[in-house]
Amino acid sequence: MTDNHDRGLQFDLATLIGRRRALTLLGGAGLTLVACAPSTTTATSTTTTTAGSSTTADGSPLETIPEETAGPYPGDGSNGPNALTQSGIVRSDIRSSFGSSTRTAEGVQLTIDLTVQNDDGKPFAGAAVYLWHCDINGDYSMYSDRVKNENFLRGVQEADSSGKLKFVSVFPGAYSGRWPHIHFEVYPSLAEATKAGNKITTSQLALPETTCKEVYGTTGYTASVQNMSRTSLKQDMVFRDGVDHQMATMSGDVGSGYTASLTFAVEG
Repeated sequence: MTDNHDRGLQFDLATLIGRRRALTLLGGAGLTLVACAPSTTTATSTTTTTAGSSTTADGSPLETIPEETAGPYPGDGSNGPNALTQSGIVRSDIRSSFGSSTRTAEGVQLTIDLTVQNDDGKPFAGAAVYLWHCDINGDYSMYSDRVKNENFLRGVQEADSSGKLKFVSVFPGAYSGRWPHIHFEVYPSLAEATKAGNKITTSQLALPETTCKEVYGTTGYTASVQNMSRTSLKQDMVFRDGVDHQMATMSGDVGSGYTASLTFAVEG
């Protein structure tokens, strides 16, 4: 493979610097920030769900999910390839390519359940989420040499009246320099998403270490074992300032597949 993921990390730095500086200023102002979850645990939930909305422990609405870099492989037209305007991108099952190829990505099944809320804690009905991630080898469709002609592991879904939506995918591999993660962009509507219009936010979902180790012990994920051993949540350039609003809650097992769930808020 000729792609260089380390180069991609350098590409991300400019986006992240602003966020780090902002968090530093908040800390200096005496505000209490939740520390980065230890890499040996799955982050515990700090939200309570009632009547279709989620709140923090003190009863206030969730803070908006942190803005993150889309990285060098977004496929949203911002740096070349654009999956969003292709017929077939709106789908829940993103394991197979659509269009000229029907190749299916390999790996342990992963269902991704998301709940999108406005910053007032109410469901964001009609919001659209574009989600993408690397394959079992750490490659990104539409970019990496081995899967450049594929568009699997990318899809768009519209939130229902409760702000809920779901993707069926495979568990992503770990590549050098990054903690296992999933990218997503939130758009105000399905129409806005499928024309690659103005998005509300870009962020990333983190996967718990315990689950990653279980999955990476299965066939096909050999490289992920070594790659993950060389990083941690505290070292990861995206998640090292905390994953309080980005760590998925996991259920399931290797045999039947896993479900990663996340409730998050966006401005709207």
